[in-house]
Amino acid sequence: MPGRLNGKVALVTGGASGIGRATALAFAREDAAVVVADIAVEGGETTVRMIQEARGEALFFKADISKATEVQALVQRTVDTYGRLDCAHNNAGVEGLRGVTPVPTADITEDMWDYLLNINLKGVWLCMKYEVPQMLTQGGGAIVNTASIMGLVGIPTGAAYVASKHGVVGLTKTAALEYAQTGLRINAVCPGFIRTPLVERFFELTSRENPRISEQVTALHPIGRLGTPDEVAEVVVWLCSDAASFVTGHTMTVDGGYVAQ
Repeated sequence: MPGRLNGKVALVTGGASGIGRATALAFAREDAAVVVADIAVEGGETTVRMIQEARGEALFFKADISKATEVQALVQRTVDTYGRLDCAHNNAGVEGLRGVTPVPTADITEDMWDYLLNINLKGVWLCMKYEVPQMLTQGGGAIVNTASIMGLVGIPTGAAYVASKHGVVGLTKTAALEYAQTGLRINAVCPGFIRTPLVERFFELTSRENPRISEQVTALHPIGRLGTPDEVAEVVVWLCSDAASFVTGHTMTVDGGYVAQ
């Protein structure tokens, strides 16, 4: 029996690991051809190999989503190879400068701020800037942006990250309204703390001052555990499928009850 995305083409940024890899694999299981984008070549190629070993169709394209020329080239390569673009998961993101411990708002450097906002917010906007026109020429499509529970609430020492993810939520809602009658649906997922390399790095950095940080963060989720990348991926696939045909402008939490408290 054909998958829910049979005959469609999906693009995933940040597909080298974590939620992006899980989504790329989930798209492929639903019979979509998948373009995996990331700056991490080895991880991205591994994701593609995993898809191909499961008899799926995929290719890897190295792209820095904070650079317009590279995003434009990414979308163009997708269309040149597969002829169209039906689904996009704009997922690539960072938690901060590598090795830098989270700091209060007034102690954030300009470099830290620019790094986070350029990738987490500007990068999502650039992806939509080039995805949307292509989808409109086809009569529609589905875009899912990765925001965060930190796009809905605040967290101490997380100002730049929180601001970037709040921006993704606002950007998603605005774009969804602009294109609501074109056949193009735009939504966001807001994961809680998910067992990904990004979250593990966060725990590693903050555990220097708080050895119990992992245990404490887990306790913030009423469900009693952290989430898995596969659990987020399933939501993304659903939002991109025809089953979600009346859903646009929505920010769907996948957080084990975190923001319900």
